[in-house]
Amino acid sequence: MKSIVSNYISLFSSALFMRLKSESYDIGLGTIEEPYPMMPLEEEKKIVSIPTDSFRKRLNHTINRSSNYLLKEQSEEGWWMGELEANTTLTSEYIMFMHYMGRVNEEKQKKALITLLDTQQRDGGWNIYYGGPSDLSTTIEAYFAFKLAGISPDESYMQKAREFILSKGGITESRVFTKIFLALFGQYRWEGVPAMPVEMILLPNNFYINIYEFSSWSRSVIVPLLIIFANKPICKIPGTSGVDELYCEPAEKRNYSINKAKGELRWKNLFIYMDSLIKIIGKSPIKPLRSIAIRKAEKWILDHQDHTGDWGGIIPAMMNSIMALKSIGYHDDNPIIKKGLEAIERFGIENGDAFSLQSCISPAWDTSITCNALRDAGFPDDHPALVKSARWLLNKQVLRKGDWVIKNPDTEPGGWAFEFANDFYPDNDTTAEVLRALTRTSLPGENEQKSLVIQRGLNWLLSMQGEDGGWGAFDVNNNKEILNKIPFADLESLLDPSTCDVTGHVLWLLGEIGYDKNYAPIKTAIKFIKKRQEEDGAWYGRWGVNYIYGTFLVLCGLKSVGEDMNRGYIQKAVNWLKTHQNPDGGWGESCHSYQDKSYRGIGVSTPSQTAWALMGLLTAEEVHSSFVRKGVNYLIETQNSDGTWDEDEYTGTGFPKYFYIRYHMYKNYFPLMVLGRYRILFNKEN
Repeated sequence: MKSIVSNYISLFSSALFMRLKSESYDIGLGTIEEPYPMMPLEEEKKIVSIPTDSFRKRLNHTINRSSNYLLKEQSEEGWWMGELEANTTLTSEYIMFMHYMGRVNEEKQKKALITLLDTQQRDGGWNIYYGGPSDLSTTIEAYFAFKLAGISPDESYMQKAREFILSKGGITESRVFTKIFLALFGQYRWEGVPAMPVEMILLPNNFYINIYEFSSWSRSVIVPLLIIFANKPICKIPGTSGVDELYCEPAEKRNYSINKAKGELRWKNLFIYMDSLIKIIGKSPIKPLRSIAIRKAEKWILDHQDHTGDWGGIIPAMMNSIMALKSIGYHDDNPIIKKGLEAIERFGIENGDAFSLQSCISPAWDTSITCNALRDAGFPDDHPALVKSARWLLNKQVLRKGDWVIKNPDTEPGGWAFEFANDFYPDNDTTAEVLRALTRTSLPGENEQKSLVIQRGLNWLLSMQGEDGGWGAFDVNNNKEILNKIPFADLESLLDPSTCDVTGHVLWLLGEIGYDKNYAPIKTAIKFIKKRQEEDGAWYGRWGVNYIYGTFLVLCGLKSVGEDMNRGYIQKAVNWLKTHQNPDGGWGESCHSYQDKSYRGIGVSTPSQTAWALMGLLTAEEVHSSFVRKGVNYLIETQNSDGTWDEDEYTGTGFPKYFYIRYHMYKNYFPLMVLGRYRILFNKEN
């Protein structure tokens, strides 16, 4: 080890620092000009007989190539950011939105249509994750986008899409948000959309149901919708652009009522009755509070626009806010509308002839994870790339009080947001990862400032622990499950309760900065985690797919705070990971596991999920395990010559069962992170 350390010191010279962008970078074994010969996949079963020196060279070569790639991808400002690819819904809604605003960019619309056409399934529909089945609402929105763009319904791909839609029950069986977009163009009756009276904005914050009992993402979407629901605007379109052909029933027989759940005493049915009552009251010409409520909702929207023009850092909130303001008289030349429109365009991805829209962007998240991966790969804490990113992260700390202050009023701000700018909604997950990166990076001459920033961030993060002992994503104690039963909540995502993956992430940080399992907040967090372990040993992953993600973060968190990793409940989780390794040595899990638990831990191997599983196993000192060696070999064998890995699967989660994300950087920095951590342990024992 001493010789390796001395190599590090000599290699990280100032001359090398000046050449990081132009030359390959080696972290201790010299630049390898020719790829080291890789072991054939079929020889994996003989892995235990591979000479240590040969394996070490292959491991180091893989780490070097990955590190070089990531260094070249860093921006001049110091951040990293990969695309957040989702399903085609947002691209379809972009087309609808621009038609609603009367601002169609013909060139971008043409490219967006190419994206839609390229992603159509054989059965005529569009899916919500790679390899998944076609989805009714996603297909309806794509079909309508084509119609708005002037595409004939007689095109063969339109016929196939229409056949799929009708086979699934047509428009009346689609989700609430699809019906809302259709209603905006007169293609669905507003009376069939669940009621959300704008007067809701007037409910006090201490009332059992108020806007701050919804999750941050729901709140930023719902408040502008309250204005839209009150005004029920309709954008007139030519009859040829309509989608009446997507109804299974003739107009006179269409049922716009909300389907009741089986059983008369269910909460959902009670809310359906309340919905009917609200709609009856809403037909009254006397609405004494309507104008007051609209003005308050308008003010809320204006107050929540970031200086960059974004609302909530997510496209649905941005589109809804602009449409809501337009419905009450705001014109396109209004500075607020102009900034909002510019912000939406920044979320677009143009790739040749194709255009798609991201739901959000992730620079703080990608940057902090990349920094930690490079540190695990052996980079010193004062490496120029890390120093540059740390300075960028320091300047991104949110020092403005956001919506979280409603339930956490006595804490000063100090978190980090996922995006470039999102002052109202910093999140615990990103904050934990950023703090990990900052504590592992040295800033010569600035460490005192860094310490103040870290302390402020830590204070904020600790204050966001819920009464149940866990951490949610953006809010604290946002867990009134009854709200997911209201008719509007057909995505079952109105809440932001504490989750095991975020809680494990926070524990990972706390252990690294010196806290252990005897610290009171950590004690309650461990109780929270243990209470929510699945019978087979795994933990649910709210923000990553799925049980592999949740289990890895919990194990890393428990290890970090000093929990005994030989305890039965932990070994149960370790065994769960082992039993779900694929024959090729990797791990994978389909998004379908959110709908059917029998699929948990099952799927084609992916680089990111393999890295997660390996990190989980390494917490239990499984460095010499055949499971670990096979997993490491899988990552070595599947790396591309440029230092990247391939991954088409969606391993990120937005809304379980309904919205998934393919983080384009997951496939590259997570494998580097685990290979670096593995090398440290491997070198210690060999």
